[in-house]
Amino acid sequence: MYTQTNFKTKTALKQAIKDNKPLRYFQPGFGFGNEILDGTVYLEGPHYPAPHTWYATATVANGYIVKVS
Repeated sequence: MYTQTNFKTKTALKQAIKDNKPLRYFQPGFGFGNEILDGTVYLEGPHYPAPHTWYATATVANGYIVKVS
């Protein structure tokens, strides 16, 4: 899955979480609305076609990322 914001680094993603920015995520090819709303998701970035340089496990609540590890 990807974040809606195309973060270039995992550090930038973690900083956005610390800054309490509302972050959504999506699975390419599945459209919006089919994502897990509560639980754990696995993220990668930056977005295709750039090569992925970071991967993260995220906790989501009500469709928003609330924690990243």
